[in-house]
Amino acid sequence: MQLTGTPFLIVTIILVPISIAVAMLFWGKVRGPRAAKTLTRLVMLLFCQVTAVLTVFVMVNNANLIYGSWSDLLGTGDHVRAVPHVSPEDPKASHSPEPKVIQQFKKVDDPKVPGDVQRTELKGRVSGVDGEVLVWLPPQYDKPEYKDKKFPVVELLPGWPGSSSTWYGTLKVSEQLKPLMENGTVAPFILVSPRTLLLGNTADTGCADVPGKVNAATWLARDVPQMVLDNFRADPSADRWAVAGYSAGAHCATKLALEHPNRYRAGISLSGYNDPGKEPASLTAKDPALREKSNPLNILKNAAQPPKVALYVSGNKGDGYEDALALKAAVKAPTTVQPVETTGAHSSDVWKPMVPDVFKWLTSVIPANG
Repeated sequence: MQLTGTPFLIVTIILVPISIAVAMLFWGKVRGPRAAKTLTRLVMLLFCQVTAVLTVFVMVNNANLIYGSWSDLLGTGDHVRAVPHVSPEDPKASHSPEPKVIQQFKKVDDPKVPGDVQRTELKGRVSGVDGEVLVWLPPQYDKPEYKDKKFPVVELLPGWPGSSSTWYGTLKVSEQLKPLMENGTVAPFILVSPRTLLLGNTADTGCADVPGKVNAATWLARDVPQMVLDNFRADPSADRWAVAGYSAGAHCATKLALEHPNRYRAGISLSGYNDPGKEPASLTAKDPALREKSNPLNILKNAAQPPKVALYVSGNKGDGYEDALALKAAVKAPTTVQPVETTGAHSSDVWKPMVPDVFKWLTSVIPANG
């Protein structure tokens, strides 16, 4: 039985009254020494509490898709096949000259994810990372008049821990954008959501290449985009690509956009941060050199020349807004930063309603006809 979805939730809900009924039925029937009776009753109470907490956890997880599978929850998933040394990418290259690798796609096995979202298992040729990638195609993609059209692309990154399904199942990105794409308000972007939970649920990669641990940046900025270019009519120009994220994924989006201006024209950060130390589980926060190198503000300040990247950086005061202002203060043309102050909790309740306006802004940067 899968972790997300209705069946397991129903099981946990049923267990709550059963645990209470068992405790009430057998409470007075417990026999034996006093210590044994006390211990048995404590076990009954503990069982009642565990079933109640489990139900709440499953409801929260289903609503936010924090963990997409049992292996993600238990930290048993193995998504790092190898950690090869990655040669620096040609700053002028936006895709690999290697032969195309055609992937097999299927529907996502999650009732919260719309049926038009496709899923594939990708073996990263450069990074040594293996993981699922979800892809949604805009409504224009299969129309005859667009058969020769190449489409812009947005990579969507979840927070940590987080599932590749969250943008579709919780933030409802495709459902919100589809009508806006149909009426021309938003450009017809291909939406791509790769796995970012690569090292179980104990360590956040910081979307960085960490020697001896994981090539997360290479997975996200090279392997995943190459898969999209190999399998879909995606525009290879950096001017037609963007990366977006929320929370830890927002930090990643800003970082990747500034690190790879040969790949991304824009980055969108929803309640993110500059200093990797804001996420205690981040591997980059544990290494002083990586922490310095992975800070988007430092990337911006230390760039040999200002990258041609537009950033949309939102957050509450004390939760990302000051980081946005710091980036704004440090930019030099052609880099731009759009700080946006928000209110509310650090949650999908804030990010979900922002989706239409965020993509309208992105359409002003990456228009439908590039």
